[in-house]
Amino acid sequence: MLYQLHEFQKALLQPMSSWARAASEAFINASNPASKVPGSERLAASYELLYRLGKNYKKPEFGIRSVIAHGSEVAIHERTTVAKPFCNLVRFKRFSDDVETIKKLKEDPAVLVVAPLSGHHSTLLRDTVRTLLQDHKVYITDWIDARNVPVSEGEFGLDDYVHYIQEFIRSIGAEDLHVISVCQPTVPTLGAISLMASAGEATPASMIMMGGPIDARKSPTAVNNLAEQKSHDWFESHVIYKVPPTYPGAGRRVYPGFLQHTGFIAMNPQNHLQSHWDYFQNLVKGDEQDAESHIRFYDEYNAVLDLDAKFYLDTIKTVFQDYSLPNGTWEVAGKLVKPQDIQNTALLTVEGELDDISGSGQTRSAHGLCAGIPKEHKDHYEVSGAGHYGIFAGRRWREKVYPKIKSFIRDHQPAQRKTKARLPKLDAK
Repeated sequence: MLYQLHEFQKALLQPMSSWARAASEAFINASNPASKVPGSERLAASYELLYRLGKNYKKPEFGIRSVIAHGSEVAIHERTTVAKPFCNLVRFKRFSDDVETIKKLKEDPAVLVVAPLSGHHSTLLRDTVRTLLQDHKVYITDWIDARNVPVSEGEFGLDDYVHYIQEFIRSIGAEDLHVISVCQPTVPTLGAISLMASAGEATPASMIMMGGPIDARKSPTAVNNLAEQKSHDWFESHVIYKVPPTYPGAGRRVYPGFLQHTGFIAMNPQNHLQSHWDYFQNLVKGDEQDAESHIRFYDEYNAVLDLDAKFYLDTIKTVFQDYSLPNGTWEVAGKLVKPQDIQNTALLTVEGELDDISGSGQTRSAHGLCAGIPKEHKDHYEVSGAGHYGIFAGRRWREKVYPKIKSFIRDHQPAQRKTKARLPKLDAK
């Protein structure tokens, strides 16, 4: 009933939200006498804040129309290359009229960004994608809201996630591909590549793992503690609900997006209250730039999706309760995941110094598990002063993390590796 109650509340708020928006516009419209009322700026700001607190947030667009690549502006066309019931593989194809630029674009490495399936849409990685497009061919996993997937498509579990990643890697071509996994998908990505290595398949040139729970026992955070303190049955009985009849996925068991959003807010309530207060003050002062920044962030942050119940419960048990990957007991479709079998894929791990979602050392643990990768093809980078989001979005991402990733990818391009291997060794004299 909780899902139905949430939908009822949302339906009740929509008329009020629309009215608040209209009232806000009335108090800032110079041709409306209401805008001359003393204190109209504060009234307009109050109604605008009310509107944003009550509005329905839909999945945003990536909206990347062009980027500067190799010194020229290139057009970006977003297209789906593989369509699956629960996820689309999206490519951001770059176009140019300049012959030299086209040649350089073709020589750029290909990157698959594995976006989290943990509440927010893959558009949360917009800044990640936009930055990567300067020097790379970019693909991303665009996960579909489970409430929109008919029950006839069956359940979607952690094993399915692993198989999706494998299919996407094969579709793009493993040998020249670099896989970047952000947060939650570091585990299934490592699982996917491990299984490919064990089967004797070609594996990606490199894997870059950022702020993920490879070993959630290290420096446990509030997220880890909740999963450890509550039983598997508790999660199933307290956070799993059926999608209401108003959606294509009616009857599907899910972990609803609105519950996840409540959890996100509860982690840092004071920060969000302060942010909304600052937004109100900026509206009153007419500071459009800061107000617009707030709008962009919360348009993304407040847009959430439902997770299939099986995937969510599988993840809780496998990653946060049994620690199956670091314990060496994780099986996918009956096959044991053995990261030590990976030999030809370079590894870079990235952690934020102040990450309160994936604690210090959780991602770095991948180095110990991937014992088959030569030491010279491994690296770790801790981002000073960065929280969880700072390692893949914002100034620290663009100025600190991206240059590191770009350099690592270039150093481990297959052609670059061969060139280095052919270079003669010089005697140290």
